[in-house]
Amino acid sequence: KNPPQGNILLQVCNCIGFAIKNRWNSSKSAPKRTHWLDWAEDKYSKRLIEEIRMVLRVLVLYIPLPMFWALFDQQGSRWTLQATRMNLAFGESFTIKPDQMQMLNALMILLFVPIFDLIIYPLVSLCRINIRPLRKMATGMIFAALAFGAATLVEINVVKTVVEPAPAGKCLLQVYNLAGRDISVKVPDNDVFPDPIKDLQDLPNYETLLLEASSKVLGIAITLSGKESVCEQTFEEQKAYSLIIYNTNSGIKCKMVEDYIKKNEDGNPNIRFFNTRPEPVNLTVGREQFYVPSDYSMTPNKSVDRGEYPSVNCSARPETCDSLNLGLLDFGASYTFILLQESGTIVAKRMEDVEANNVHIAWQIPQYVLLTAGEVMFSITGLEFSYSQAPTNMKSVLQAGWLLTVAFGNVIVLIVAEGAGLEQWKEFLLFAGLLLGVCIIFSIMAYFYTNNDPEQLDKIFLEDSRWDEDEDDNMKKKNEEIQLNKAGKSTRL
Repeated sequence: KNPPQGNILLQVCNCIGFAIKNRWNSSKSAPKRTHWLDWAEDKYSKRLIEEIRMVLRVLVLYIPLPMFWALFDQQGSRWTLQATRMNLAFGESFTIKPDQMQMLNALMILLFVPIFDLIIYPLVSLCRINIRPLRKMATGMIFAALAFGAATLVEINVVKTVVEPAPAGKCLLQVYNLAGRDISVKVPDNDVFPDPIKDLQDLPNYETLLLEASSKVLGIAITLSGKESVCEQTFEEQKAYSLIIYNTNSGIKCKMVEDYIKKNEDGNPNIRFFNTRPEPVNLTVGREQFYVPSDYSMTPNKSVDRGEYPSVNCSARPETCDSLNLGLLDFGASYTFILLQESGTIVAKRMEDVEANNVHIAWQIPQYVLLTAGEVMFSITGLEFSYSQAPTNMKSVLQAGWLLTVAFGNVIVLIVAEGAGLEQWKEFLLFAGLLLGVCIIFSIMAYFYTNNDPEQLDKIFLEDSRWDEDEDDNMKKKNEEIQLNKAGKSTRL
């Protein structure tokens, strides 16, 4: 067997370039050609030109395909980011990482390929439906669009637990009441906190304050037992704050801290501690160490592993602090633990600043099932179709074209995601709509596509080569006869 020689992709590019150049430079009086590639006949063989013509017919079908890959490759980006804001626990002891959901795609590919080949396709054939390769590919696009429709529904529910940053000219505020009795809070020019705030009440949401400036000083009126105090604080736009109100011998005091409201990328919870005692406290939560200063001080947020923390190591004097029960620290949540002194011991009152992820990761399974089914019908069928439509020495060219569609799909993601600036669920819906539109275009192109027959091409050029060989043999025989006749005449002379 002869090893392959030369670069077929380079030959194809050179032939196309020569045809275009020759057509451009030809005079108007030159005879017309049936196809623009025929202008390369001056330099390249008819067989190569016909093979390139076959390849180009398939490559035209590739034009809409990058849109599928734009959706498919978001498994490792957008879908994984979605998973970080979901509940990753299966039972009390087993959890997964957000990016491990991608394993479903690989497992289902191994499962779906024989199911489609041995069960689904034969059943469809029994229904007298002719599901040709291009129809399979179009159906695969529809499945991928449905997968993003499912991802849209999941995302709409996921974002309900996310605290969205305040827009320009506004900020977010929540209040911790540590005053021991109910208080009323009034913020100038803002209709927030309409009801009294109970002692140690965990408010469900942040309130949005209108600043109408990048930074503004507000005098917050706090009423306790009929006595009003004013707490002046400086607020900056697009930030979140916690206002901590407590009672001292000298009256009502307040302290404001900036909050970190963004969920962790790994899905783990954030925690911080606020110490109301006159002595500092040391705590160990999992692998994290916390030193909580005295006299109404707050620690920074730290990320800890999700799990139950019924007995956290604690050291403080002079009160007893052998252990603290923090309870379940769940995925995606942010907690503030207020350390209080009760009956000679230290207890931790938990406040949930950012709600825990309440949409389970299992809700991503339908979108993975739909996308994997689409991949089986689109990708595997597309490769088989391309291989069957390509002449023997052009299969690598079509393979290169197929891989280019994947690359262009990633470019589409960059353009749409960065340029549109939409909310994530709207972006999912946009991609689903774009793919459905592209699917319609692809279906129209597939309807008018005529199949290539590389074997017929081999037969035609094999017969031509045999005819040429016969002609050469006849010419050789005639030349030999002429030479013999000349030799006979010279002998007689």
